[in-house]
Amino acid sequence: MSEPGTQRPGGRTERTRVAVLMATLDELAERGYAGLTVEAVAARSGVHKTTVYRRWASAEGLVAAALAMGAESEWTPPDTGSLQGDLAGIGRELVRYFTEPSLSALPMASISAAFLSERAAESLRAYYEDRHARCAVVVERAVARGEVPADIDAVEVVRAATAPVFYRLFVSREAVDDSVADNAARVAVVAAKAGAFAGGMPRR
Repeated sequence: MSEPGTQRPGGRTERTRVAVLMATLDELAERGYAGLTVEAVAARSGVHKTTVYRRWASAEGLVAAALAMGAESEWTPPDTGSLQGDLAGIGRELVRYFTEPSLSALPMASISAAFLSERAAESLRAYYEDRHARCAVVVERAVARGEVPADIDAVEVVRAATAPVFYRLFVSREAVDDSVADNAARVAVVAAKAGAFAGGMPRR
């Protein structure tokens, strides 16, 4: 659902923050969480390591802050005119993000980091909570069009439409392509229309 991290205009302090955190993401993608060091991030960003240590304290602090930066992006979900099309678009983006060689190193490393660091896990949870909230609009639009019942948990619909992609990627380790995303979207819409998500878990 879009790569964590974005660059925003600002003063010197903000430029330093962005440079360090983007360098952290680059190092994370190349070396993984276990191989990431403050010294390497400092060298890559061009920021003195004492400054990095003073603000983020450790590699764990850097990774947590870098993953949290994903909430700053301007990413929005697709708007195809139908709930199935929108959910399929979200799923296809996930497939591309996690399987395309030029993109997959960072998200894979981010997931791994979340298993090794509770602070990284907290940041990753916050990242996906933000993405879930943004994706909920596709269900809200579907309600407004009369595609699905009004009494529906939008975030649970999004979770149902994307869960098969994550399951194949990280549990069964099966091949994943756009057909997986398309089928998951179709099934989620059928379930939503049947009222499967009515009065579900509260949005979070």
